[in-house]
Amino acid sequence: MDHTHGKDVQDALAPLSRALRAEIPEVYENFVGLHRAALKDGTLPTTTKELIALAIAVVERWDGCIASHARGAARAGATREQVAEAIGVAILMAGGPATVYGPRAYSAFCEFLDT
Repeated sequence: MDHTHGKDVQDALAPLSRALRAEIPEVYENFVGLHRAALKDGTLPTTTKELIALAIAVVERWDGCIASHARGAARAGATREQVAEAIGVAILMAGGPATVYGPRAYSAFCEFLDT
């Protein structure tokens, strides 16, 4: 079976997130607002911000955030080379664990880029 690190992760988390969101809608609404505000174009373009978020997700080993920000980076116009370099910085900062989660992030990005 071909395992993906983008859409499969998001598909698995979606029903769980919907259930919790129904219980605490205000928290989710405010988080969405924070998300939009933090990632909107500013002095740093959205693409750069998505690459930062993706690198942090790799360092922290968060599969859900890896999938989300891999998709965000693809949608924002990041290139394979930019993603690879951002993951390289994550590997510098986190060492061995990032050599496991970095390829997952790159795979997720490529999956979203190719759709």
